[in-house]
Parts: sequence; structure tokens; C-alpha cells
Amino acid sequence: MNKRTVAVLAIMFGCTLASGLLSGCSKLTQYQISEQDVNGYLAKHNNFKKDIGVPGLANAQIVVTGLASEIGRAEPNKVRLTGDAKVNIDTLWGSQQANAKLTLQAQPVFDKTQGAIYLKDMQLLDYQVQPANVETTFSALKPYLDRSLKSYFDNTPAYTLDAGRSKNEALAKKLAQGLEVKPGKLVIDLGY
Repeated sequence: MNKRTVAVLAIMFGCTLASGLLSGCSKLTQYQISEQDVNGYLAKHNNFKKDIGVPGLANAQIVVTGLASEIGRAEPNKVRLTGDAKVNIDTLWGSQQANAKLTLQAQPVFDKTQGAIYLKDMQLLDYQVQPANVETTFSALKPYLDRSLKSYFDNTPAYTLDAGRSKNEALAKKLAQGLEVKPGKLVIDLGY
């Protein structure tokens, strides 16, 4: 081998080594929470059950279950949730039961003092109701549901760092500086 070949190989080795070190360092400077982590947390801790409506005109009890997250995929820096709602509606014209598929979207925000991620400014983007004849009644209740979901997620974390879960999560809770949304994950900056 000539000197030029040796120099090129040395540079390639150095770049490979530096790249490996930098990617290893990112694990020390950030903590990642996957969609699966958020989904697992929501499955255990989601307890959205609400009575909404206009008293005497239309009231509905809504229970939301099966929430699943999609982080930073549909829209940058946003979390989209899909879920199922069981709806019992009482109106002047009688009672109806329905099932709805909901699509929600919010801005994830990290609260350092609590070590918690909240989904702020939650919006009900879309819904499909079955049976179809309940659509008009559900549509009239939508603004109340929208406000209730916003209030619930403004005050109920979608994920909380737990020092008892792992050493990495304990470190993330202690050193967290900010939150970044990337496709498929939430990344907590540890400030290094």
C-alpha cells in the first residue's frame, strides 16, 4: 500500500470511529419515548368518561377507550390520537346508543416539575358514528365533546417519567431540559 491509500484508510477509520462515538453520545444527551410507550401509558391511565350536553335538551355520557398515538407523522410537531367512544344519548325524543371512531390532534408539552408530557390544545379532527342515524345528534354534541377532551388532556398527562421504571427514566426526569417531536417518538433533551 502506498502512503495515499494508508491516509485514506486512516481518515475512513477515524470518521467511522467518530460517527460511532457521536451516535453513542446521543443516547447520553436524550431520552426517547416511542409511540408504543405512550400507547401503553394511555391504555393504563386513560379514564375519559364525561357527561356532556345541554341539560333538558340533549345529554350524553361518553367513554373513550383504545387510544393509540401517532407521533409527528401526520403533522410535524403534533401527536395524533385515534380511539373509540361509546356514547349513550338522552334527548327529548328518546335514548340512543352509538359507537364512534375519533381522531384527535394535540401539541405535546413537557412539564419539567412533574416529569410529565401533556397533550395541549387537543382538537377533535374527525369522527365516524354508527349507527348513521345518530350523526345529527352527535354533531350537535361535538363542541361540548371537543371542550371536554381539551380540558381532560390539558390536565391529564399522556406520559409521566417514572424513576421507578428504569435508571434511564430516572435520569431523564432529573435532567430533562425540553421536548422535541420526531416521527414515531418524543425526544427529551437532557441538556448535555
